[in-house]
Amino acid sequence: MPTAAKPAATKPTTTSSSTTATAQRTVRPEFPAKEAPPPTSRNSSADEAARAERNLSHGLSDQPPQTEGIAAIDWTRSYHGLGGDAFTPEQQEKLLAPVDPEDVEVKPDGLLYLPEIKYRRILNKAFGPGGWGLAPRGETIVTPKIVTREYGLIVQGRLVSISRGEQQYFDPDGIPTATEGCKSNALMRTCKDLGIASELWDPRFIRKFTKEMTKEVWVEHVTTKKKRKVVLRKDDTVKYPFKETSFGG
Repeated sequence: MPTAAKPAATKPTTTSSSTTATAQRTVRPEFPAKEAPPPTSRNSSADEAARAERNLSHGLSDQPPQTEGIAAIDWTRSYHGLGGDAFTPEQQEKLLAPVDPEDVEVKPDGLLYLPEIKYRRILNKAFGPGGWGLAPRGETIVTPKIVTREYGLIVQGRLVSISRGEQQYFDPDGIPTATEGCKSNALMRTCKDLGIASELWDPRFIRKFTKEMTKEVWVEHVTTKKKRKVVLRKDDTVKYPFKETSFGG
């Protein structure tokens, strides 16, 4: 009898230990990460988020607090009360009072000005301490040379004037001081709308005051020996580090 052919031997199936190990180490994320957009494409949501981070006024759009059940006014955007009503005759008299020549100061270039504290005193006389204030209406902008910010003058709960203050600085450590100077500058500018010391913008008053109350002198820097001409009040004297000298002397 013919011998039945033996079935071909089959090799047992084996799984490589390295393959098993690789399969065990493979982690499939449940939420695959999305590919980043090409650099040339616009991503509006990302742009808006970046602008929000760069904007120093971020958060000013929050709802103002409640005061006795009445929403407070958001002075960063509101024009509430602007031009709504005139002040009382007594208040107007204090605001429009002629400037005292003794209060007027002169810068070395001849520019007349009223010190910022004088404006505050006039506002306090007219409205009382706490009856007025400055409200910032935008972010503080700091450039390599100046600090600037817009403010609104609020009097008795209503906006009366808006102006932008500015102040130079020469060193980054001086930015906080320049920020305060910027606020003071904005206060003086807003007070123009109330008529305070309006003579200082009147050409006739400026010419008359300059002729009667000021003088031009040559001064010399005590260290550098540089000379220049400056303008002073007639009742004022040259201050250190300058000393009065004669031209060519």
